[in-house]
Amino acid sequence: MNTIKKSFLLFSFLLISFCLKAQIDSAMLKQISKQIQKDYAPDKRSIYFNIQFKGDTVLAESTSEIALTEWNKQVKDLKGTKVNVPLPAKSLNGMEYGLANLSVCNNRAMPQNAAEMMTQMILGTPVQVLKKQGAYYLVRTPDGYLSWTDGTAVSLLNKQDFEAWKKAKRIIFTEDFGHALSKVDATAERVSDLVKGNILEVKGEEKNFYKVVFPDKRIGFVKKREAKIFIDWLKTPSPNADAILKTAKTLVGVPYLWGGTSIKGVDCSGFTKTSYFLNGIVIPRDASQQALVGEDVEVLENDSISISKCLKNLKPGDLLFFAAAKLRGVTGGKITHTAIYMGDGEFIQAAGMVRINSLKSDANNFDERESKTLVSAKRFLNQIGQPEITRVDQHKWYVN
Repeated sequence: MNTIKKSFLLFSFLLISFCLKAQIDSAMLKQISKQIQKDYAPDKRSIYFNIQFKGDTVLAESTSEIALTEWNKQVKDLKGTKVNVPLPAKSLNGMEYGLANLSVCNNRAMPQNAAEMMTQMILGTPVQVLKKQGAYYLVRTPDGYLSWTDGTAVSLLNKQDFEAWKKAKRIIFTEDFGHALSKVDATAERVSDLVKGNILEVKGEEKNFYKVVFPDKRIGFVKKREAKIFIDWLKTPSPNADAILKTAKTLVGVPYLWGGTSIKGVDCSGFTKTSYFLNGIVIPRDASQQALVGEDVEVLENDSISISKCLKNLKPGDLLFFAAAKLRGVTGGKITHTAIYMGDGEFIQAAGMVRINSLKSDANNFDERESKTLVSAKRFLNQIGQPEITRVDQHKWYVN
């Protein structure tokens, strides 16, 4: 075998060995990443952890310092350059705050239009901006929920401007639907549609209109009778059951929309969240998250619904939680649905549309499916001020 052939074979062997080693390290890094995710970022809705491969460099991004520290410990002896990227990302250059710019913004699981819609944020919702990818931003909403939103849906702010916004005079839109107009004229061209709960900064008053500025600096005029000064709205006492149910019933007939959190469309937990938010209370986003807070209310007997316990223990405004797995005889399944209890066995839910049903089998509006899948109930109204059941006027993202 001549020298050239020997050199070629040696080079090929070394190249194959290098590639195999890289593949082994890559597989190991992915395995470690999955374990870190499981141990330190188990809920992707609230903690972000992700790795990316760029040549022989591995980027680890996370909102959790603990996750990144553990990652460093486990990968330090593996091949390749490892770079930690704590979020918010430095590439944002301090623009780590934002305000929802549309009447209702669609937030997705991934930074692409075709991705699953996870939630929505309505106009004026303050967010923490964590990173940019393509035309999308990863944001955290006031309920602690992580999702991706299109760049046109959020206007970025630095800390100084965000603090100024919290001190500024604002209005909250109180009608179900409406519009900001281009002039002080009810027949003027529209600047944007508006929905209940939208928040806008006030720049002045003209006749029976508020002059408002949108987060992206558009100017509009909103009829005074359709809005309330935000600081006055904040002073509203914590809601009782009547207030929650009054709001919930205004949504009757609104269509079910996966990820929806506005009067344009709601999913089950978006409905409960919105019913509470429009009364000044921020609660967790998803049903399985809502089921972890509040005060337990006993509704079961030997893992089956007890109508007598429901009628005795439940109070209007309580949240009911359901697990579809019970239909298959599985206990301890994931929470998949929620509703608001109204009294006398009735509850209001977003299922197909927002509607009122009953747990009582002799009622005309009896819901057999949900009666079979009820797994727990929580009381929120006596827990306002506890972690994750927060008055808006005590939430640092809305006020100073």
